[in-house]
Amino acid sequence: MLFLDELPEFARPVLEALREPLESGRITISRAAHQADFPARFQLVAAMNPCPCGYLGHPGGKCRCTPDQVTRYRGKISGPLLDRIDLQIEVPALPESDLTQHGASEPSAAIQARVEAAYGRQLARQGKANALLTTQEIDQFCQPDAAGEGLLKQAIARLNLSARAYHRVLKVARTIADLAGSEGVSSGHIAEAIQYRRFATE
Repeated sequence: MLFLDELPEFARPVLEALREPLESGRITISRAAHQADFPARFQLVAAMNPCPCGYLGHPGGKCRCTPDQVTRYRGKISGPLLDRIDLQIEVPALPESDLTQHGASEPSAAIQARVEAAYGRQLARQGKANALLTTQEIDQFCQPDAAGEGLLKQAIARLNLSARAYHRVLKVARTIADLAGSEGVSSGHIAEAIQYRRFATE
């Protein structure tokens, strides 16, 4: 796992160098007349503020960034790199009332059991994790029902999804279905997967 905090603060060439290993799971190093190929399959986890000051969307209205400043800040992350990040989740600041509430939450053991069961379904169905499926395997194992296919076509048109984003949405939807114990991929699974790409389409 590679965790990058304050993602836009990394130099652009450093971030762009991640595109190859994120796509292929390998990286090629070229020096003079020599070239070496190394395995580089990893899980990327990154975090960033919503704006330069970090307060965009705060309930207290603390943000003083201009729209141009926010655009420039977010523009430090290129579209091709965002295209390779499957889940893009916005975590808004919580009001004080929510922070002080003590509600029941699902125990980690229950979540672990659900994840292990989902992974077991993937191995039984295709012999590998959904993230490793090829384009041909996505067509075979991740195709949604008619309603889901219609929703996906609308998303492609409205959100201008690339071919890479299209395939990644299908793999995420297949994983959501596996976590739910569903044999097929429905429109609900597709809708949830699309919601996880909101940052790239805003």
